[in-house]
Amino acid sequence: MGLQLFNSLTSRAEAFVPLTSGPVRMYSCGPTVYSQAHLGNLRAYLFSDVLRRTLQWSGYAVESVVNITDVGHTVGESDLGEDKIEAAARRELRSVRELTDHYTELFRQDLATLNVLPATHQPRASDYVPQMVEFARVLDERGYTYRLPSGLYFDTSLDPDYGLLAKAKAGLVEQRDLGEEGKRHPADFAVWRSDTPDERRVMRWDSPWGPGVPGWHLECSVMSLALLGSPFDLHTGGVDHREIHHVNEMAQSAAYLGIPAADWVRTWMHNEFLLSGGQKISKSAGRMPLLSDVAAAGLDPMAFRYLVLTAHYRRQLNFTEAGLRGAATALGRLRTRVPAGAPLVGTTFDEIAGTLSPAGREWLTRIDTALTDDLNTPRALAEVTTMLRSDLDPAEQRTVALAADTVLGLGLAGPADAVVAGDAGPTVPDGMLEQDVAAIEELVARRQEARAARDFAEADRVRDELHELGVEVTDTPDGPRWTVTGGS
Repeated sequence: MGLQLFNSLTSRAEAFVPLTSGPVRMYSCGPTVYSQAHLGNLRAYLFSDVLRRTLQWSGYAVESVVNITDVGHTVGESDLGEDKIEAAARRELRSVRELTDHYTELFRQDLATLNVLPATHQPRASDYVPQMVEFARVLDERGYTYRLPSGLYFDTSLDPDYGLLAKAKAGLVEQRDLGEEGKRHPADFAVWRSDTPDERRVMRWDSPWGPGVPGWHLECSVMSLALLGSPFDLHTGGVDHREIHHVNEMAQSAAYLGIPAADWVRTWMHNEFLLSGGQKISKSAGRMPLLSDVAAAGLDPMAFRYLVLTAHYRRQLNFTEAGLRGAATALGRLRTRVPAGAPLVGTTFDEIAGTLSPAGREWLTRIDTALTDDLNTPRALAEVTTMLRSDLDPAEQRTVALAADTVLGLGLAGPADAVVAGDAGPTVPDGMLEQDVAAIEELVARRQEARAARDFAEADRVRDELHELGVEVTDTPDGPRWTVTGGS
């Protein structure tokens, strides 16, 4: 069937067909660098990394953009109010540039730690403000905007497709806060925010509408146009962007280019939230686990990547310490199962499949089928685990595992050290065979993977299988503990 991707614009999985014969062009909304990215933020970049790796696995070259928002994003996500960057700089007693450089570097370090491939381009919004002014000027000349004391606003009523991506135009408009007196319609948004008489921002640029700063939505339209051209293949981001930010990007870009809104980007893809206690992880809610917290808990940070891959990107994932510890144990076990041997030769499915026996190609095809079915990483992980327990030749087991890892990015050729610090291990009877312990731990890990993916029916099935073997599992804050109590 080839690569199938779920398109938020059409609400269905579609065969991926590049727009041109050149590299696939892909834009991913980057962070606002006023604080450190939390684990919920990082899920978006793990998703886009798997997407990029899957494209490359399928034989495509990829040109990717992940922007750095260092201006224009207001506190509270509205068109009015203080810029998040300036507020944070005052709070931390840093200059704006010191603050943004610091958090940009931390963001890059987190991505490197999680084995996320570096983007082809990582532009800073502040470097593109002159192009943003010109973009807004064109919109103004064409009659898509109107002026208020607070800035230049886009008139959403002039876009017949406004809200198409969110699938809720009427409801979307009704739910917006007017924010600024004088707005013609609730959903209208600022493309330029002008200084008021009693306000002087640290970051400000001259414009035909007075000194000020660009609206937050403007930057992605301008930078994608400058770096990828138009139209382009893929635009990704968190599911929260689908409702407003991406809707506004689409509206202003279509108006600027003079094309239907749906023609700007071929495929839109959005990852679901990471949850904590059933609620979205967010800075405003005070739930902000960081990647550094994972290492501080004595775990390999790559355990977080493994945990994220146990759930499909379009499903919400509840983050718990127990789930993370289970992921760390499962990752360590997976690494130990990969036979030693030669490095991988080839980077795409076709290149690697040609080096394998019919049995090896069959396993590789099963993994490819999972990955190209809208990035089904939970199924791909299950196929890799099952393959490593099969009777496939060890040298081919290694080849297939490392081939899958070109997409999964888990470092399966690396050391099997993703373990819990101070883990006392299970309680087992004296004389129990090592292979029996390994089999039980494999089942315990499968139960944790199912729980992390919120597949509770599978978790219960594995628990019953353990019970039949006389194994009781206790879930603790430090992860699952098992004890052999006797057979049934």
